[in-house]
Amino acid sequence: MKRGLTGHYVPLPSAAGENARAFVPNPLPPAPPLELDTEIQELIQNAMLALGRLDGLTTVLPEPAIFLYSYVRKEAVLSSQIEGTQSSLSDLLLFEMEGVAGVPLDDVQEVSNYVAAMNYGLKRLEKLPLSLRLLKEIHGVLMRKGRGSKKEPGEFRRSQNWVGGTRPGNALFVPPPPDLVLECLGALEKFLHNDPVKTLLLIKAALAHVQFETIHPFLDGNGRLGRLLITFLFCAEGALREPLLYLSLYFKQHRQQYYDLLQSVRLSGDWETKYGHPIFLLETFVERDRFRGTVYRAANWVRVGQTKGRTRQDRPDGTCHQAAIKDVYLYPLHRRFRRHLQAQPTPSAPTYDHHDSSNDHHRSTFTPGSAGADA
Repeated sequence: MKRGLTGHYVPLPSAAGENARAFVPNPLPPAPPLELDTEIQELIQNAMLALGRLDGLTTVLPEPAIFLYSYVRKEAVLSSQIEGTQSSLSDLLLFEMEGVAGVPLDDVQEVSNYVAAMNYGLKRLEKLPLSLRLLKEIHGVLMRKGRGSKKEPGEFRRSQNWVGGTRPGNALFVPPPPDLVLECLGALEKFLHNDPVKTLLLIKAALAHVQFETIHPFLDGNGRLGRLLITFLFCAEGALREPLLYLSLYFKQHRQQYYDLLQSVRLSGDWETKYGHPIFLLETFVERDRFRGTVYRAANWVRVGQTKGRTRQDRPDGTCHQAAIKDVYLYPLHRRFRRHLQAQPTPSAPTYDHHDSSNDHHRSTFTPGSAGADA
C-alpha cells in the first residue's frame, strides 16, 4: 500500500539562498496499519521459525563460548565494513591480543568498539529496558575511541547532519533538525514498548530500524547502532538468549538495495511491497537460516566425534576436533589466537566499569568464553 510520504519536510536555514529542508518522520506504527497478506504472513512465520532455530543453536554447539566469541566479532567486522572500514577479522583478533593493527588504527579500533558496545548493551539489558538512556550509553561505548571520539559520544546531536553530499542543500537525505530529535526519539521509544499498539516482533524490528536511521540521532555511528538495535530488541524481548543474529553479511552483500529501500519507504510509505524494508529484513532472517543449518550439521558432527573419542587418523577426512571447530565457526583461527584461547583459565564473567552519566566513556572487557547475556 502506497501511503505517500511517511513524514513531512521542514525548511532549514541555508547559505547563498539555497533551499534546504529536513525530513521529520511520522510516529510509528504506520497509518493506515500494515496489510499483511498471506504471502507476508508466511514469510513472517518462516522468519520466526528461523529465529527459533537460531536461538536453539547454543544447545547443540560443543564449544558455544568460542563460537560466540568469534560470532560477535565477525558481525562487528562486517557491520563496520558497511560503513567503509577496512579491518578484517584477523586484524581485530591481533589487535585485541597484542595491540597490533595491520590496517589503519582507526579502522580496527572502530570494530573493537563495536564488540564492546554489543557486550555492554546486552549486559545492561539485564537491568535496564531498551530505552533512549540505554542507547546513549551504548553509543558512548561505540564511539569512545577512533574516528568518532570527537563527535559527542553518548549524546544526541545538537547540530544538523545529513547523508550524502557536502551540505544539506545537495544531500541525498537530511534527517530531522536537532530541536525535533528528542520528540522523534520519544515516539520511537514508546513504539518499542508497544505504545500505542502491540506490534509483531519481527515487524517491530524492521520498522524501528528504519525509523532510527531516519532520525539519525547522533553525529556519527548511526548505521552501526541501528543494526545493533535489531539484536538488542530480540534479546530484550526474549526471542534470542545469545547475540546470534548475524545480519550484516546479508546487508553488506545487498548494500545498495538496503540503502535504496531505506529511502524509498520514506517517500512512498509502501512498507508491504516485495521491495519494502520489512520484507527485506524478513528475507534476511530466512537467508541466515541457511547459514544456521550449515553450522548445526557441522556442530553435530563435532559433538559425535567427541563422544566417540576419534583421533585425527580415525576420521575419513583426516581432520581433528580443533580443525572441526574451525569449520563450525567458518573462519580460519589464527595460530596465535588458538594458542591464546587454549591458554585461557576457566572462563569468568566479564567486568564492566559502569558510570551512570551517559557523558562518560564506558569501558567494557570481554573474556573469551564468557559469552551469553554479556556478549
